[in-house]
Amino acid sequence: MKKKQLSVIGVMIASALSAASVNASVLDDTDMQFGGYIKVDTMFSNYSNGAPDSGHISRQFYVPGTIYGVDGNSEQVVDFQARESRFNFKTMTDMDGHKLTGFIELDFMTHADGNERVSNSYSPRIRHAFISYDNWTFGQTWTTFQNPSALPENLDFVGAAEGTPFVRQAQIRYTNGGFQFSIENPETTLNKNQSASRIVSGSGMVPDFVARYNIKTEGGAKLSLAALARQLNVDSTYDDIQLDSTALGYGVSFSGILPIGKDDIKFSATYGEGLGRYMALNYVNAGVLDSDGDIEAISSFGGYIAYRHWWNDKWRSSITASAFSADNDVELTGENVNKDSYSGYVNLLYSPIKPLTFGIEYMYAKNSKENDIDGELNRVMFSAKYVL
Repeated sequence: MKKKQLSVIGVMIASALSAASVNASVLDDTDMQFGGYIKVDTMFSNYSNGAPDSGHISRQFYVPGTIYGVDGNSEQVVDFQARESRFNFKTMTDMDGHKLTGFIELDFMTHADGNERVSNSYSPRIRHAFISYDNWTFGQTWTTFQNPSALPENLDFVGAAEGTPFVRQAQIRYTNGGFQFSIENPETTLNKNQSASRIVSGSGMVPDFVARYNIKTEGGAKLSLAALARQLNVDSTYDDIQLDSTALGYGVSFSGILPIGKDDIKFSATYGEGLGRYMALNYVNAGVLDSDGDIEAISSFGGYIAYRHWWNDKWRSSITASAFSADNDVELTGENVNKDSYSGYVNLLYSPIKPLTFGIEYMYAKNSKENDIDGELNRVMFSAKYVL
């Protein structure tokens, strides 16, 4: 009996040593990197119709549709935060000629689970979490429909929010040279008939499909053309009414970076029907229900242009203009729905040493509804950022 026990123990020890040897071999071929940054913001904001309450997402960064105001609240507020600070961990392994990458990144934005009374404690959230094996990517990251490299250098967390596709979600992506193809998580947002109330539907079996082509010209320009196809779907009961409808959504987006000596121009232009949450942080929904409960897709257009100028090696400025407009059928949506949104930014950034940046930025934004109700936001923002 003792011999059998010793034999079993020996097998277990040998297996553990073998696994440790394999893991050690993998680690020998693995590069690990920690990264992220620490960013502190001070924002002086003026909301034309009264500021949202403390902790509201609009007090963290500009979100189209959140600046219509709160009656009775002060119009002028100041907010200090370090919530945009983030950290990430990346591994890169060469496995018999195959490239294996893992990446995870967290920050502390968007949550309402903390407060400013004592500790300003906020939970971390996943921004990115994916693995890549050669040409394949599995996990959560920027939608393939978006070109994050073309986002302007603004102090605001998003910057040009209404003019850009902006989604992070789980997906499976294949990349080959300049071509990228992906299937991504579907989620449909709809207006009820004659209502601004939002229905969020996760029903349906068809993922969102994205194709994209990236090109770099001889002159150094980096351009991207992306196309999106999606099924808008609702199959649930709302207000005691059984809904079962589908519609086609699609979009095209052209974006890029144009170098002008040391300066550059960044831009994006996007059009589609049923884009919904893919544009302007879901300022407008993908569709609206008619009186029969069928989905009618809402068409929309958005874009931005930003010029960045380097005064010298340490000082630089960006000026950005961003806009979004929806073509609502008010006979279906009613007039209490978002119509268009505009924003503009100008900043001055100073980097005394490469990882450290101080900056000041002025932002103006205006949101309008079909019933001519609008809200305006003027904001001056000071930031200090240290890249790890």
